[in-house]
Amino acid sequence: MRLLLTSGGVTNPSIRDALVELLGKPIAEFNALCIPTAQHGHPMCTPALAWEFIASSPMVQLGWKSLGVLELTALPTIDKERWVPWVREADALLVDGGDATYLCHWMRESGLADLLPSLPDTVWVGVSAGSMVMTPRIGNDFVEWTPSKGDDSTLGVVDFSIFPHLGHELMPENTIAVAQRWATEIAGPAYAIDDQTAIKVTDGTVEIVSEGQWKLFP
Repeated sequence: MRLLLTSGGVTNPSIRDALVELLGKPIAEFNALCIPTAQHGHPMCTPALAWEFIASSPMVQLGWKSLGVLELTALPTIDKERWVPWVREADALLVDGGDATYLCHWMRESGLADLLPSLPDTVWVGVSAGSMVMTPRIGNDFVEWTPSKGDDSTLGVVDFSIFPHLGHELMPENTIAVAQRWATEIAGPAYAIDDQTAIKVTDGTVEIVSEGQWKLFP
């Protein structure tokens, strides 16, 4: 699977170009599925925000050939023979933010997490929690929904963690100093990125795509 891990989505031409490069062809030739599930686990998210992501977010408005919605909480009630082809036929999965531990829980419960290794050509485009879920840990600062095992671990598809929304005007607490403390608690490689930055991962190679601010904590 190819990854485009963002803080705020496809917010500038550089990130859009990185997405096109991962896809290998113009966006208009590809099918995408939107996954809003992470929003349900975060106390600041509302039904209106979930609809906004599906209906009008910049990521969705890129001119895809087709778009659909994949709600992970519904998948355990649907035969895999029905929904697995939907995922396999999608060229990109557009995964919104919210709570990463909640998203991780439903990726595992639904079976999507187990399916990911068999999707080498699919592009995962994450926003905030939709990116963080691919990391080993998110840090206790970002846990709003507590899983049954009670920790901050996520899928570990990549070997680094992500501190999103660095310097965001609505999140004045998201400073470099706070990110530095968070990274110390993570005790592993980590990136702090703002909403103008993405991390592109292809075959294990990590590349920063940015028109903004970011910092690596080794």
